[in-house]
This record gives sequence, C-alpha cells and structure tokens, in this order.
Amino acid sequence: MQFELREASGVQPWYWLIRASNGQVLATSETYYNRDDAISAVNSVQKNAANAPFYDMTKAA
Repeated sequence: MQFELREASGVQPWYWLIRASNGQVLATSETYYNRDDAISAVNSVQKNAANAPFYDMTKAA
C-alpha cells in the first residue's frame, strides 16, 4: 500500500490517494489549496489510522 500526492486543475489542486499493492485505489482525499497541507494530511493519516475505531453506521440502533 502506498500514498500518492497528486495535482489536478482547479482552485484546490492538491489531493492524495491510497493505492493498494495491486494498483487499486482504496481512498481519495479531499482537495487542498496548498501542497504542504495535503502532505500534512497524509502524515496525519499515516500516524493515526492504526488506532482509529471502526463504526458500522448501517446497523439499526
């Protein structure tokens, strides 16, 4: 699995994605005005994702 920083056209051109080892895109970020903000978000996900809880919001209460 890897993170990729990408640039697109538009007002907020920076975004990142997570790609699986088979090449499939697993997740895509929101867009950012600044490259450094996008990189900071990648760093945050890398640091915090392992401890993030999972909630199945499709189950009835």
